[in-house]
Amino acid sequence: MTDDSLSIGISAPGRKPVFNGPALFWFVICALPVVAVCLPLGLFLATGFWHVDNGTMVPALSLDNYVNFFSNPTYVSVLLQTLTLAAEVAAGNMLIGFGIAYFIWRCPPVWHFPLLVLGTIPLLMSYIIKLYALRSILGNNGFLNQALVAVGLFDKASDLFLFNQTSILITMGIIYLPFSILPIYLTLERIPLSLLHASADLGGSAWQTFRHVTLPCSLPGTVVGGMFSLILALGDFVTPQMVGGVKGFTFGRLIWSQFGMAFDWPFGAAMATILLVLSIGVIVIAGAIIKRTEAI
Repeated sequence: MTDDSLSIGISAPGRKPVFNGPALFWFVICALPVVAVCLPLGLFLATGFWHVDNGTMVPALSLDNYVNFFSNPTYVSVLLQTLTLAAEVAAGNMLIGFGIAYFIWRCPPVWHFPLLVLGTIPLLMSYIIKLYALRSILGNNGFLNQALVAVGLFDKASDLFLFNQTSILITMGIIYLPFSILPIYLTLERIPLSLLHASADLGGSAWQTFRHVTLPCSLPGTVVGGMFSLILALGDFVTPQMVGGVKGFTFGRLIWSQFGMAFDWPFGAAMATILLVLSIGVIVIAGAIIKRTEAI
């Protein structure tokens, strides 16, 4: 057999080719995420163990960045404050998202898709445009203040809804709401109608059917929707920057400041690693809750 035949992948008799067409295809598919995602992420995580000396990153392994973080009460306080804010966003979106998804699910089937598109259409808009729109709504001369003054709840426009933690909570809740609506609706859609009919046949009221059938069956999707909102809120630094002002300092902004202002990339990488571990923990807890609800 000639060298030319080997170069085009033709194997000798009795031998299987090392890479045939399908095997090569799947090798590329599996290797692409490793090269494009896992490898850069691993290098980034390793950077968290380095340090900066005279403006230059020194690749010497050390836990100083993590020690400095947990020994500084200000950093820990910002992290806990951000966790609380993200939990509030997740709880609000789970409640509101469930109400919207349940309403769509209970409408006639012909309205399901149009209403679902209407509820998730903000996903098609630019993130920055949504932030500027919400800034104009929450501002002193915005629609919200004008409406509250018009109905007599406020005597004059208030700065309660902009450049503080409240504005961040409202903005994140609105922006991330579609991420809660979708999984909740999909879970409701999978509930067999026979279960609802069986509950009615057994004399269950509408509230009893909702409490004992609909709510438990929809809990996995509700948990997933809350998880999406919580994780997205944890790492968001653009929203606090745009609507939070100096009072809206979150952990995402703290990480951004290390990369964009302090130029301490190893310390920023260490804080990003902490955030990654927290996010993985949220996913693990959500998965455990879902498995437990499915086992009931």
